[in-house]
Amino acid sequence: MLSGGKRLEGCSQSKKRILQSAVATALVTGSAVATPALAKQFESEGGQTFSIGAGFRSQFQSVEGDSEFTLPDIRVYTSGQLNDTVKFTFNLQQRSNDTADVLDAIAQFEFSPQFNIWAGRMLTPADRIEMSGPYYALSWNQYRQPLYASDQGGQAGLIGRDEGITFWGTAGKFQYAAGSFIGLDEYSNQDENPLYAARFAYNFLNMEANPGYYTSSTYYGGLGNIFTLALSMQSQEDGVGSAETAGDFSGWTVDMLSETVLDSGGVITVEAEYKSFDADYTPASQPLTGDCFCLFDGESAFATAAYLFPSNVGPGKFQPYLRLVENSPSDAESSSSTELGLNYVVNGHNTRLNLSYVSGDANASGYAGADVDVLSLGLQVQL
Repeated sequence: MLSGGKRLEGCSQSKKRILQSAVATALVTGSAVATPALAKQFESEGGQTFSIGAGFRSQFQSVEGDSEFTLPDIRVYTSGQLNDTVKFTFNLQQRSNDTADVLDAIAQFEFSPQFNIWAGRMLTPADRIEMSGPYYALSWNQYRQPLYASDQGGQAGLIGRDEGITFWGTAGKFQYAAGSFIGLDEYSNQDENPLYAARFAYNFLNMEANPGYYTSSTYYGGLGNIFTLALSMQSQEDGVGSAETAGDFSGWTVDMLSETVLDSGGVITVEAEYKSFDADYTPASQPLTGDCFCLFDGESAFATAAYLFPSNVGPGKFQPYLRLVENSPSDAESSSSTELGLNYVVNGHNTRLNLSYVSGDANASGYAGADVDVLSLGLQVQL
């Protein structure tokens, strides 16, 4: 299921018209985007389809003894198709602060496996953890690395999404996605320079299967043996800084996913990534630049290893995992975190429970935060 959302009010009038046109096209045309297994699908006599589904994630969390229960997000998924070529996706999300966002609004023109065009609001091509999102992740607390601009809270996109256009496809075992997006709007980008984003992946063993160019961080052995390497890149001129002090941003990532199904039926999953960001203005320099959109500058890496037991215990299977993160900014002290977790997988990404313990000072800014211990119990359901 495609699932994102960036604010519209900061766009120029011309950009608003582009997005409104794309959304309108999506709503009147039509997507056979993968939906959760229990999503309801309707089909007309002419072959047009419409699907609706939902998802939510909730968690109980204890940070240094202070406990709280949160409902991080609730999502409503819709998609449909006019024919085999013209499709749409329109998803909504309500988060724990009671705000609702348009997650995805995509007009999809899918001509062949080799070449397709999506326009509207969608995930920007990026590294695997940002493309998989929380619902298709391997670990529960994966956002402890520096994230690309569209995952920074709204000034340049939201929840990994942005408005733009993406060209994507496959050729044999090679997959590509490349596009142009609004990126940072206002602040340092007074000339409205676009954000460019691309992802290139090669599947050495079995092909991964996802909606469009999106990713997952585990398939629980359902696709057999997988070994995929990918390179992602993003850049934007004047993509960091303030109206008075503009700077450029560029970043690239190499990520790897390996999944091996053993003869016993158990599944070993290894996910790893190296990320390098070059930002002229960073959180460490923000006091010098005033009201600033600043990004991480430096290097980051993580590795996660998991084992899915072959036998059911009740309706599901246990999957313990270990995740290590190291962030090394160029202008501040390094940070790290260790996550020890246990997934209870009932129905793949549609139904799972998680118990995890995280210790360290790494967080999504890439810069060190409080060094704390976090215990969480989470539930994820999609239908």
